[in-house]
Amino acid sequence: MWTWLGCSDPMGQWCALAELEKRLRDTSEDKRRLADALRASPIAERDRLAAFVLDEAAAFAANPFPSTTAGAARQRWGLREIEFEAMQVASAGLSCLMTALARLPASEPLRQEILRTPTHVLYLLHHGESGRIIGAVLHGKPREPLPLFVRPKAVSRRPRRRRTNPDQLDLFELNTA
Repeated sequence: MWTWLGCSDPMGQWCALAELEKRLRDTSEDKRRLADALRASPIAERDRLAAFVLDEAAAFAANPFPSTTAGAARQRWGLREIEFEAMQVASAGLSCLMTALARLPASEPLRQEILRTPTHVLYLLHHGESGRIIGAVLHGKPREPLPLFVRPKAVSRRPRRRRTNPDQLDLFELNTA
């Protein structure tokens, strides 16, 4: 009856629920930690990826295979790279991830985190214990652009005044006299 929580008794259920509750509360802290680690990484598009992680709509997704190896990730993302190009899927961070995975031994153990919004997904690969980020890929759906994650500049409400010399001839002045 309690096996879905990994427990076989009611007492174990409460422990599992408390752990789940703690994990839900720490989500914003986990997101902040991931964003800080991304910003400190050598990934070319680290600011865009970190902004996605911190986006309120981004949430940790179900992760059926959190443990992987560099060889498996290299094969998977190599195929995804071909799919993305063929299906016109915009992505950020893929080339940096492929370069980083090529430098690692195939048997190197890695951990994967997945964050989702309704339209985009971010996959982040890192070393388990140290948390050092290997790379991350943000992608959307075919023919959909990635979000900019750039704050729009404040619009000035005052119109600019032109400074003109009163002696200057206005070539566009219309005189009907």
